Amino acid sequence: MKNHEQAGRKGFTLIELMIVVIIIAALAAMVAPRLIDRSDEAKANIARGDLSNLDVSLKLFRLDTGRYPTTDEGLQALMARPGGVTQWKGPYLERKPLDPWKRAYHYRFPGARNPGGVDLFSAGSDGQEDTADDVNNWE
Repeated sequence: MKNHEQAGRKGFTLIELMIVVIIIAALAAMVAPRLIDRSDEAKANIARGDLSNLDVSLKLFRLDTGRYPTTDEGLQALMARPGGVTQWKGPYLERKPLDPWKRAYHYRFPGARNPGGVDLFSAGSDGQEDTADDVNNWE
């Protein structure tokens, strides 16, 4: 009769299910903060790569036109010919460059922090300039 009772039992008890849920929640609580930090770190690395690519595009623009785009022309000058430029051989970019946080990269010429060149930067995850999470081309 004992075998018959065991054979009829299919599934888990409420206690067993609660223990499994508690174990999964504890593991998630330990792992989630590490994954969040890695996500921000990965996005910062993507932004560094984007800035490097933008720098190459800006140098190509300068080789063709003899100058960098002005701050007012911005990175748009890499996608559409700015007024008064005759030697433009672009587009140097296919689409508007957005940082990993889906915001436009910042551009300045002449560079205030990169003398003789351009300032390129992302305001990072917080969207605020001049904070610790900024990614730029001068450091």
